[in-house]
Amino acid sequence: MQVLDLPVLPDKAFISHAPGYWQGVPEAQWNDYHWQLRNRITSLAQLEQHLTLSPEERAGVLLTGNKLAMSITPHYFNLIEPHNPECPIRKQVIPRIEESLDSVDEMADPCGEDSHMPVPGLVHRYPDRVLFLVTDRCASYCRYCTRSRVVSGVGEQELHTEFEAAFRYLEEHTEIRDVLLSGGDALMLSDKKLEAILARIRSIEHIEFLRIGSRVPIFLPQRITPELCQMLAKYHPLWMSVHVNHPRELTTEVKEALERLVNHGIPLGNQSVLLNGVNDNLETMKTLVQKLLRCRVRPYYLYACDLIKGSAHLRTSIGKGLEIIEGLRGHTTGYAVPQFVIDAPGGGGKVPLNPEYLIHRDGERTLIRNYEGKVYSYPEPESPPIPG
Repeated sequence: MQVLDLPVLPDKAFISHAPGYWQGVPEAQWNDYHWQLRNRITSLAQLEQHLTLSPEERAGVLLTGNKLAMSITPHYFNLIEPHNPECPIRKQVIPRIEESLDSVDEMADPCGEDSHMPVPGLVHRYPDRVLFLVTDRCASYCRYCTRSRVVSGVGEQELHTEFEAAFRYLEEHTEIRDVLLSGGDALMLSDKKLEAILARIRSIEHIEFLRIGSRVPIFLPQRITPELCQMLAKYHPLWMSVHVNHPRELTTEVKEALERLVNHGIPLGNQSVLLNGVNDNLETMKTLVQKLLRCRVRPYYLYACDLIKGSAHLRTSIGKGLEIIEGLRGHTTGYAVPQFVIDAPGGGGKVPLNPEYLIHRDGERTLIRNYEGKVYSYPEPESPPIPG
């Protein structure tokens, strides 16, 4: 079934930064995702053509060959404010020397995925769902990446997914109803390779729905072609979780890519990571979640930054996350309020955190407070009388 893009009116909150640093590049080339991938910023020399780096950044870039590679698409690179060393986009993708400093609490595998991997590349941590790591490559690399040990080709480990063994495991374990494709980024695969994986999983009767976790619509919106969307629409129910941390990332091109996915019947949720100097304040997060809804994306999770090695400079306090949720709840639509979670270190899974709205609870009543701080009493139901 072919689904046509719907006409939309221009929205002044969403702007295009193209071609930015790539003056003279024809529009057809700029909009070709293959061109975007071929022209990624991957070296110190390329960075220094456009930006004045701090000593900490320059040293960090020199270390990217032995930890997590640097790769920034032209589209995303254009979002960096060249004269702002505190630019929230810059902090997410340009390495810093602090990445080489490991704290005692940090881990190579903070979510405990390797210990829940019955076959290489398939993580079965929750009873009815699995994480399927289908590639180790991304369009750009986030400096706080939870899987920096295996992605980009220069980490501590290599990802060796055994696809046939994974498919057999899925077929044999009838309790699995939900498969999440990730990596790396599943949308880095060609349409043909991705469809082969989706079709094989969809052929397993007890698997009810599929999910894809991707930052490609934000790093590389040109990849979200009508052909890709039409292919994905063949495998419904299929959901997608995207990853936006700052409102500046929601450009005209990104909005169009997200809407194209939704217009093809793919529900979208957003997962943000709480990052120091990027989005750890109420004003930024409120702008972000409201802008996401205008892209027809439901804010889903706000994550405390995982305890990945070398991430201390990007992490912020749990109290800051609770403060942001407190400032959103009741002050904007409920659809815009994500669930704040910690992925419990070592493999404990997602643990939701909320401000304290429950004041007291006993057998007779529960005392609660609302977003304004007002206290209300909710009575417990009385036991019905026993007949006779």
